[in-house]
Amino acid sequence: MAWGIVSFMIERTLAIIKPDATGRHRVGAIVERYEQAGLVPVGMKLLRLTKAQAEGFYYIHKQRPFFDSLCSFMSSGPIVVVALEGEDAIKRHRDLMGATDPAKATQGTLRKLFGTHIEHNAVHGSDSAETAKFELAYFFSELELPQR
Repeated sequence: MAWGIVSFMIERTLAIIKPDATGRHRVGAIVERYEQAGLVPVGMKLLRLTKAQAEGFYYIHKQRPFFDSLCSFMSSGPIVVVALEGEDAIKRHRDLMGATDPAKATQGTLRKLFGTHIEHNAVHGSDSAETAKFELAYFFSELELPQR
């Protein structure tokens, strides 16, 4: 019987701790969960987006009905952007976040623990390698992240 080789890539992904979670002082608890899951923060910033910056970041959703409320929310208070690194980081972070709607998220996921509403769901995460590349570059320059 032949054994297949399973290999995991070290990836980077973007996490955003949204205004609802920063406003409730949950940043430390969320970052701790990242680290416990083996996702290493290699870059982190506290910042406040203008509405125009939020619109630029979420441009792929421009035609969606929630675009304006999402951009207004994301510019309503401070956010923390985190560059996470680890094996299979994108999928692992998506699993850790849980379903978009905290009411439907699995127990123990970030959105179940820290989200309060489908539009106030505490965290954002890149959904693919291509998206992660764009999102990381939106918030971090090459000088701000360690080279791999």
